[in-house]
Amino acid sequence: MWRAECARAREIAAALPSLEVMMTRRTGQQVSARWVLVHMVEEYARHNGHADLLRERIDGVTGE
Repeated sequence: MWRAECARAREIAAALPSLEVMMTRRTGQQVSARWVLVHMVEEYARHNGHADLLRERIDGVTGE
């Protein structure tokens, strides 16, 4: 399911004529496609960090 969602997101991003295309958030705020993609990368990284903290608590192994 995750791979399918990633593939669909790539299709949508590839179909954009420009990263400067403006989109409307649920709040009504206008943001560029670039802003959306950067925001999604930030969120993904943040959640990976949370998962890593949980894993460290379970197995005790920390990174360098």
